[in-house]
Amino acid sequence: MKLHFSVNWISAGVSLAISLMLLVTFAALNNTTEIKENVAQVQHTSQTLNTLTDFYAAMTVAESARRGYIFLGSKQDLERYQTAINNIKNHLNLLDIQIHENINQRQRLNHLKSLVNQRLALLEESIKLYQQDETAWQRQNKITELSVNLREQIIMIILEIQGEEQSYLKTYLQQSENGIHLRIIIEIIGTILSLLVICILCFIIESQSVKREHIKSLEASLAQEKKIGELKVQLFSMISHEFRTPLSVILLSCQLLREILIELVDEKELKNLYRIQSSAKLMNHLLTDILTLTRAEAGELDYKPQLINVENFCLNLLEDVQMFSRTTHTIKFIKHGQSFRANLDEKLLYSILSNLLLNAIKYSSPGGKIYLFLNAQQDATIFQVIDEGIGISPEEQVRLYEPYYRSENVEGIVGTGLGLPIVKKCVDRHQGEIFVDSKVGVGTTFTVKIPI
Repeated sequence: MKLHFSVNWISAGVSLAISLMLLVTFAALNNTTEIKENVAQVQHTSQTLNTLTDFYAAMTVAESARRGYIFLGSKQDLERYQTAINNIKNHLNLLDIQIHENINQRQRLNHLKSLVNQRLALLEESIKLYQQDETAWQRQNKITELSVNLREQIIMIILEIQGEEQSYLKTYLQQSENGIHLRIIIEIIGTILSLLVICILCFIIESQSVKREHIKSLEASLAQEKKIGELKVQLFSMISHEFRTPLSVILLSCQLLREILIELVDEKELKNLYRIQSSAKLMNHLLTDILTLTRAEAGELDYKPQLINVENFCLNLLEDVQMFSRTTHTIKFIKHGQSFRANLDEKLLYSILSNLLLNAIKYSSPGGKIYLFLNAQQDATIFQVIDEGIGISPEEQVRLYEPYYRSENVEGIVGTGLGLPIVKKCVDRHQGEIFVDSKVGVGTTFTVKIPI
């Protein structure tokens, strides 16, 4: 009788524990769905904010190209202007799709479209006026004044739209954080219930069965740790995008201030503004590096090759690097070969060459020479970055691609130790190879070979 009661009690306990586990599992599935939906909303809102940033950058490029064409008569600036106009229209179309559907945002977007159309009409009028009469500076100045006024209104609308989208982004991030906390609690409860079931079953099963259950429990813990690791990657991606938004606002504001103050104050008095820009760009570059390395280690680094003109890519890259680093070094571009078109991932290639060039600048003496070689062969595209800097010892070259590792001879030089690991990951994603040839005090040569 006593044994029968004990068996019934154990069976009832097992049934109750299994029922609770089913409820916890159902709650975990619902929680996972909510987290995925919040992640999707965060990504969508981040894309909207990035589109706003790209839109303003295209407006800036269009204005800069127009001025370059009017003052210098450069056809290259005219082509740059046309490309920027197309980008502006494309970004407006994207915003029309991406922006949150509420009355205020839709009204702001319609107002933005109206202001942009007015400004584009002014820019087009300025181009036509220059083509008809290159000396009509008074009318050109009037058009520029009207364009600046419209730009001020456009910036205010953009900031209002960004503010609304950022509030959505914060809400989704908070919901995701709450969902993750709830998921952890659910998993803890599930783990406790699993242990409870195991303890109850210990009364009616043999020792061998207990060992099997223990092994299953360990496997479940490993799977759980893997899921938590994946959630960490997703969370870090969200945080990185959240940091990019204020950095973009800082860069846009600095650009606007520089354009306003450049004709009012001396160049020397703008040095603090340049420092803000440089620091914001450095932080943005650091976030990009960390996010790229995190995705690479998680096996989620995107690879989207497309046919590009590598020569033009290198020239644009050199211009970006010189503007970003404000370097006094001489960077010389040398090309060999006939065909400079290749299927490459433009973003990954940018990470490879920009990190190598920035390292060459960082570890070279002021005013030193730096070379970027492009060699187009039939079976591969080869890049070489050569500097006359401090060099790397043979003993340390074997550890160059370890994250956060830095050589002993870089005292006093700021760095994170992320550049070369990122370069290696991006080269591997292209199924390419990277080689280093360096002597201490003489210089360093990095060679990247990407097969066609």
